[in-house]
Amino acid sequence: MTIKKSAANMPPATPLELTSLVDYQQDAVVSRTLLQDEIGTYTVFSFDQGQGLSEHTSPFDAFVQILEGQAEITIGGQTVTAEAGQLILMPGGVPHKLHAVQSFKMLLTLFRTQVKAS
Repeated sequence: MTIKKSAANMPPATPLELTSLVDYQQDAVVSRTLLQDEIGTYTVFSFDQGQGLSEHTSPFDAFVQILEGQAEITIGGQTVTAEAGQLILMPGGVPHKLHAVQSFKMLLTLFRTQVKAS
């Protein structure tokens, strides 16, 4: 069987350790996009301690899966702490921001779909 080439920035049919796909860099946020197409994106990030993303809004739902470390995530004014192994939904249209309580890595899955008004 032949595996078709994918639009993803990773080899097909190859198990990868997500945390090894991005390294920490001092005083920086690092990202690596694994897949980006018309449906959505799949991106791995690393945040050095004290780093973050300022408040912004996306029109689409996004899931953040913490792979290691600990993050403060503020969604619609509510701040929660998320740790390795936890998943959090950031709803589309709701302002959110992230802050590294300690260095952390995360997987961001964003779906470019919107609920149609009936």
